[in-house]
Amino acid sequence: MSWTSWTRRFVSVLSVVLVALAAALFTAPLAQAHEERPVTLPDGTGSVPELRTGEPDLLVCKTDRADFERRISGFPAALKARNLALFERCTRTGHRHLQQAVDAVDRPGLTIAVLPGLYEEEPSLPPPTGACAGLKARKSALGYQILSYAQQRQCPHNQNLVAILGKKNLQIEGTGASRLDVVIDAKYQKLNAIRADGSDGVYFRNFTAQRTTFNSLYVLAADGFVIDDVLTRWNDEYGFLTFASDHGLYKNCESYGNGDSGIYPGSASNINDGYGYDVPRYSIEITGCRSHHNMVGYSGTAGDSVWVHDNEFDHNMGGASMDSAFPGHPGLPQNHARFERNLIHDNNQNYYPNVADGTCAKPPVDRGYEQGVVCPQISMPPGTGIITAGGNWNLYENNWVYGHQRAAFFLSAVPAFIRGESAWGKQTDTSHHNRYAGNHLGVDKAGHARPNRTDVWWDGQGGGNCWQSDAGPTTPGSLPACGTRRGDVSGSTDRLVGEPVKLAQLLVCADYNVQARRLPAGCDWYGARGLQRVETQLALAGALVLALVGGALWWRRLRGNRLAGAAALLGLAGLALDVAGSTLALTPTVLPSVALLLMGAWWTLTGLALRPTRPVFAWTTVALGALTLLDAFDKAVLMLPGIPVSPAWLRLLLGIVWVLWAVTAAGTRTPRPTEPPAEPPTEPPAAHPEEATA
Repeated sequence: MSWTSWTRRFVSVLSVVLVALAAALFTAPLAQAHEERPVTLPDGTGSVPELRTGEPDLLVCKTDRADFERRISGFPAALKARNLALFERCTRTGHRHLQQAVDAVDRPGLTIAVLPGLYEEEPSLPPPTGACAGLKARKSALGYQILSYAQQRQCPHNQNLVAILGKKNLQIEGTGASRLDVVIDAKYQKLNAIRADGSDGVYFRNFTAQRTTFNSLYVLAADGFVIDDVLTRWNDEYGFLTFASDHGLYKNCESYGNGDSGIYPGSASNINDGYGYDVPRYSIEITGCRSHHNMVGYSGTAGDSVWVHDNEFDHNMGGASMDSAFPGHPGLPQNHARFERNLIHDNNQNYYPNVADGTCAKPPVDRGYEQGVVCPQISMPPGTGIITAGGNWNLYENNWVYGHQRAAFFLSAVPAFIRGESAWGKQTDTSHHNRYAGNHLGVDKAGHARPNRTDVWWDGQGGGNCWQSDAGPTTPGSLPACGTRRGDVSGSTDRLVGEPVKLAQLLVCADYNVQARRLPAGCDWYGARGLQRVETQLALAGALVLALVGGALWWRRLRGNRLAGAAALLGLAGLALDVAGSTLALTPTVLPSVALLLMGAWWTLTGLALRPTRPVFAWTTVALGALTLLDAFDKAVLMLPGIPVSPAWLRLLLGIVWVLWAVTAAGTRTPRPTEPPAEPPTEPPAAHPEEATA
């Protein structure tokens, strides 16, 4: 077996071991993700529907004329006159609830106009009764039933305030002057305010949907949809959720106050799998929207082939995220999102205290969502612009990303085991070919300085990733640079596993559960600082072990050697700097690299001093020093290309062997020199016979 083959096999085994160890930690967060019945992606034969501007076919209104006239009193004259005319018609032939109008749709291509008012859909609001109360279906980890399409048709209001099932080319629009004039309110009594399921060509425009235990507006398995000038707010999970859909368009939308994301194009049609950066088309376009004061502004597990441009994601915990971290989503691993010309700024909210103090354990109606409470549903690093947790072939270009207290860009890999695929060959199939180029980092559109604490945080795994050369503070300190053309990378690396300390941090931070009020200790995402942080704890534990073992080795074997004494002092300084640098992990500094340089010098000089007495152990110590110096170079100067793992992994593994060997060397008693045995006494020589006679 060749060296390369052996190394890749070793790293594959190592990855599987790490994933197995991580499985218990990831199980709880994964169970909180969006769960849906098995669904296939559309065949792609549909198209993005166009807005119809003619007279509506069906009308929805309330009958309180005084209330209606109050609502339209400030409208422009023409719009006010139109609404009055529609109201007269609606009171005669219209419907009082949106669901009634949807049920009256008997052919494709109809338009429902909803007049200004508050729609609580009283007939749909009560809990299910009769046969619908006893449906048999698997429950999600969050407690709701995962119903089949047939069960949704049988009992459309078990989970949905308004259910649009199988209606084609249906347009629903509010007739007010703004999207706040028509409000559809689930009052936290339904999973979804509006669900469009298998309804190709659906068009939503100019209204607000709010206050659910999951989603305000949910579009599932649609080949063609538009969300136009719609507001969603105050939901346990998502504002807008579109899933397993194609030919979609979000425009001029807004969402806030959601426990997961404002905008979620999950499992968008995976039409570009197998392509590079140049693709035929995108399955979903999102433009002109603002998503703010959510856990995250935009997210998408398997958010494939999504074009996100000219939006604003601000004042969330995180601006945008895409991932391959949750099973049961078609189109994994995530690929081919394109972000450009977006404003992604000041995403520094921290809503985890709402979980810690018990606010999020109350019933949704009592949590205070309307007063700004958000209950974060999954683990994520607050203070981050764009998070990519296991994605490929994503483009992030010409965005303004500024004012973040953690990082502008965050990239980490996710092993395939996490999404339910156990094949060894797939465990390292994420975090490849992500391009970050031409972005405006740390500055707003007016040119004012608004720095991010870190511009790039990367765990180091993956190949073909690149970043713009003008990025500010980054970790690692040196990154592969993007060329002018997409696909050109200078200093490209292709590593099968991330940095060990960063992996430890990710594993610890993943152990979050909003229902159990479990916030992982040791993770700075949840407020751990200084010695509370797992990185600092690991650095301190390692420093103590190495100081004790190294000190014992010097005292027992090298105490009289001046070179070894100087090396020991360098080692102690390096260990102290390593601990100090770990406490400043949110702000990249040169301390960790300087610490590695000093420790590398310690091991190298110590090994040279040991050569006369223990040559094999001495050269092992020199090798450990060389790996440590190489690790410092890799982190601070240039990530070494052509190696499947970071020098940190080799240093860690050899360091374990060295510690055990050093303990043995320090503890073995050296035999004292002994005096040569005394020679037995000799008899004086016998006298010669002649001498005796004389």
